[in-house]
Amino acid sequence: MAKRTLQLGRPVSLPASPKDAQLDRVPNPHRDTDYVVRFTAPEFTTLCPITGQPDFAHLVIDYVPRQWLVESKSLKLYLSSFRNHGAFHEDCTVGVGQRLVKLLKPKFLRIGGYWYPRGGMPIDVFWQAGKLPSDVWLADQGVAPYRGRG
Repeated sequence: MAKRTLQLGRPVSLPASPKDAQLDRVPNPHRDTDYVVRFTAPEFTTLCPITGQPDFAHLVIDYVPRQWLVESKSLKLYLSSFRNHGAFHEDCTVGVGQRLVKLLKPKFLRIGGYWYPRGGMPIDVFWQAGKLPSDVWLADQGVAPYRGRG
């Protein structure tokens, strides 16, 4: 099996779909310390699999690493690959979380998908895996509930 080259530091095309996207991991330099890594993607975009209309979400991913960290450029490319991909909100949110867990094998990972309304109803999707270590502070995801014209 050929060794994969990191996408970091070189030009890379946007993957055609999430299944074609390469997610890279790098060694965790602080394996002896429990801490939270947070990625926020406030402009996540995908397509409704029925109508083809765009759906937008604010994703927040928190994880406590073990041996590996996700490399941020590869994560950005992976999340961007959903732009022309048709999937329901639940599939996108849970699928992103599951793929990261498979790659990283973290102690804990949670993802919040805060989807903007279409058809008059926002849909928020939450998924987690693992157990948060008792001595780790996990901040609120900080995304306000949808208020409409409130």
